[in-house]
Amino acid sequence: MTIRLGKFISFEGVDGAGKSTHLNWFAEALRQRGIEIVMTREPGGTPVGEQLRELVLHQSMQIDTEALLMFAARLEHVEQVIKPALARGAWVISDRFSDASFAYQGGGRGMNIARLEQLERWVCGDFQPDLTLLFDIPVEIAQQRLADARTPDRFEREQAAFFERVRAAYQQRATRYAQRFAVIDAAQTMEQVRARLQGIVDKL
Repeated sequence: MTIRLGKFISFEGVDGAGKSTHLNWFAEALRQRGIEIVMTREPGGTPVGEQLRELVLHQSMQIDTEALLMFAARLEHVEQVIKPALARGAWVISDRFSDASFAYQGGGRGMNIARLEQLERWVCGDFQPDLTLLFDIPVEIAQQRLADARTPDRFEREQAAFFERVRAAYQQRATRYAQRFAVIDAAQTMEQVRARLQGIVDKL
């Protein structure tokens, strides 16, 4: 069992929900309270994880291969970055964690959920974020935002129906694990979202 002195917070949502825009602000709000913050991402966060990220985002592959690579990167991430940071009292903020696998590989790709749960037990055991912020947004708005973004990766190039399934899977996770999820209406204005995040920071 890992001693957890810090807090682990994950940011989730469909591509284009705007979570990355708010992640830096959220981290800075906590830093201003004297908390050491470790910011990281999935897939990625470690040298091995970043190499696997390049494969997953840009190479065509079987669905099972994609899921296995995601969890392989996650194993390195948890053991090399997240747990050591928490053990020394730092707070970890990750752009995605295992909920993303259930949303994207499970909901989006249609992979068997029981198989994903088996992988999660193997890689994470009972290790989960203390808090997951889900940036929920209608798919059409998210896609409008993505249209103005960088060159899309192979997930961002998916059709609207794929993201509808991803969003639905996230909503199901938020209902099932309501004790650790905070759902944020990401279709609101920047000011409204920031006000909601400020309230969460104050409670933390």
